[in-house]
Amino acid sequence: MIRQRPDVAAAERQIAVERALVGAAKAEYLPRLSLGGSAGSSAAEFDALGDRGTFRYAVGPIISWPALNLGRVKARVDVSRARESEAQAQYTQTVLLALQEVEVSLVRYRTSRARVERIQDAASASERAAELARLRFSGGVADFLQVLDAERTQLEAQDQLAQSRTDAATAYAALYKSLGGSWPSAN
Repeated sequence: MIRQRPDVAAAERQIAVERALVGAAKAEYLPRLSLGGSAGSSAAEFDALGDRGTFRYAVGPIISWPALNLGRVKARVDVSRARESEAQAQYTQTVLLALQEVEVSLVRYRTSRARVERIQDAASASERAAELARLRFSGGVADFLQVLDAERTQLEAQDQLAQSRTDAATAYAALYKSLGGSWPSAN
């Protein structure tokens, strides 16, 4: 799941790039073979240039090898390997930070869901208390001030419930984002 995050995927691609550059640097140890050619005109005298039979051409292999520059090639390979190691360390750091972000988001989501459940229980209790206060008022046992107080408490609990649900949804969105924008598939 963490590999779906853009920052982790970018760090992983950077390792692949640096690894390829190490291979390219190592390739400089090998001789290079290419095909070369030339064409032109040759004559013993300047006036004879361009006459029939003066056209010449040559085609052949060209082999080059940096035998005298192997120290420079080794230095390039070492630099490429160091960059690959740096990319690997950056990847590790990116993954660790991503895991930390997922853990923090998961804890926040769990905490907010538990808070929703607690406040939902409190809202249900305040709703029952308001209903009892109305029944007591209609039976003449309580005054209307107790009904208003119970309804105010009920509305405050409902407001807190709505706020806690919003907080839980925000925590869920943060968790979704920290996982790279998707849940693992069932496969």
